[in-house]
Amino acid sequence: MTSLRSILRAFVLLIGTMSAAMAGPYEGALSKFVADSYADTEVAIGVVAGSGHAQAMNVIEGLRNGRLMIAAGQVYIRDSAGRFSDAATGQTVEVPAGAKPVRVNNRVRRAVEAALGSMTLLSPEAGIRMDAARAVFRSRDAAALPTLERAIVQENEVGVRNALESARAAILLNKPDASSSEKLAAIETLHARGDQDALALLSSLPSGTSADVSDAASKAADGIRSRLALWNGVQNVWYGISLGSVLLLAAIGLSITFGTMGVINMAHGEMVMIGAYTTFLVQEVIRTHAPGLFGASLFIALPLAFLVAGSIGILIERTVIRFLYGRPLETLLATWGISLILQQGVRTIFGPTNREVGTPAWMSGALEIGGLSLTYNRIAIVVFAFAVFTTLLLVLRYTSLGLYVRAVTQNRRMAGSMGIRTNRIDALAFGLGSGVAGIAGVALSQIDNVSPNLGQGYIIDSFMVVVFGGVGNLWGTLVGAMTLGIANKLLEPYAGAVLGKIVLLIAIILFIQRRPRGLFALKGRAVEA
Repeated sequence: MTSLRSILRAFVLLIGTMSAAMAGPYEGALSKFVADSYADTEVAIGVVAGSGHAQAMNVIEGLRNGRLMIAAGQVYIRDSAGRFSDAATGQTVEVPAGAKPVRVNNRVRRAVEAALGSMTLLSPEAGIRMDAARAVFRSRDAAALPTLERAIVQENEVGVRNALESARAAILLNKPDASSSEKLAAIETLHARGDQDALALLSSLPSGTSADVSDAASKAADGIRSRLALWNGVQNVWYGISLGSVLLLAAIGLSITFGTMGVINMAHGEMVMIGAYTTFLVQEVIRTHAPGLFGASLFIALPLAFLVAGSIGILIERTVIRFLYGRPLETLLATWGISLILQQGVRTIFGPTNREVGTPAWMSGALEIGGLSLTYNRIAIVVFAFAVFTTLLLVLRYTSLGLYVRAVTQNRRMAGSMGIRTNRIDALAFGLGSGVAGIAGVALSQIDNVSPNLGQGYIIDSFMVVVFGGVGNLWGTLVGAMTLGIANKLLEPYAGAVLGKIVLLIAIILFIQRRPRGLFALKGRAVEA
């Protein structure tokens, strides 16, 4: 009986050995996943990726997503719906008892990324090939080099080809048996790439690198640092223009009301907040009743924000401010009280927490120009700020309302004696300034948190822009906003955000000592008196 059992055990072992030999590399690699050892899993990844099996991609992606399962000595793939399929055949099976995911660590994750990169380098879709090249560049897996060489030869897209060559250079630079000529060519490729990733590779060569390769890498790294410093300066200027456009939107309405009526409106920031909350309400209605219009939500919110904020501005002027002209301290206190009332009102209606305002698809992403990254939402805000500025300039220059506003600004008594209803112009000008602040809130909702405190972050900067540029002068507001925005972003890397603002504030105080009326002082008998 004992001898019969021994014979059966030997027969089973023989059958298992023969089936493993006949199964091929893919099936043999699956058995390594069952061992649930990090080292065996890493080896299995490489074998599966190079097997060319129809299920290879599903296995590697399942491992990356935590859906490669093992149970009772078998390997399964679980899809997003919870269904299981046999990793060897791809056939759907019943949910196995005791199934658990294959464990991964950082080394396994890097191996997965490298395997996915090498498997998709020859994909017919350019986007997939680009992602694969980036994955190989990060992993620097030498096993992907043959596939990478084939992909470079047949690649027609310039951007993808450059990414493939960068990945090849990253591998060769760290490959111990690569020749000096290959490493020098790789250094030239990485120098042409010129980004932070290339600099990191050139600055961390493996030990034992020859002197000529080290010298070439050092020179290339110095060149990249100089180039990055230049692009960083250009990027800071762009950030300054972007900040200046935000300040322009926040301050341009204040320039109208401050210049026309001399009112220190501390509630101006709350008009910006009201515009942002109007955008939130518009998007909520669109999400509920017409989701297809979400891409146009900002265009719908713009006129509504102008009307809502403008109407509230006129109401404030007619009920409070009209009784306080000529008393700037009382006006400041009254509008400050109004700002607190508006903030508390919004907290009561919408709550104190931030509200989500979505970004339409056409404002998502970024435009890459050399080492400069321009996000589409910032580009849109810069264009929008200049469009608002130009529109206001045309309104004040070529409409009767603009003519009356300029007349009242320059000489209120003379304008009144000529039949201009100065009280009506005051209300309309205050409504116009508040409406412009409202549409500024629409733009700011795309880059800032929509909360009851939104306007408080811009009111002080808005007054600085208006006073620095010249009260009531739109060109002064433009120049002041751009000057302060760019100066602030150029100072930040050296002095920090807080100290940079303090330096700018001191500079403005010293400037106002010499030019009390700002860069562009208004002309007129009443003003000059």
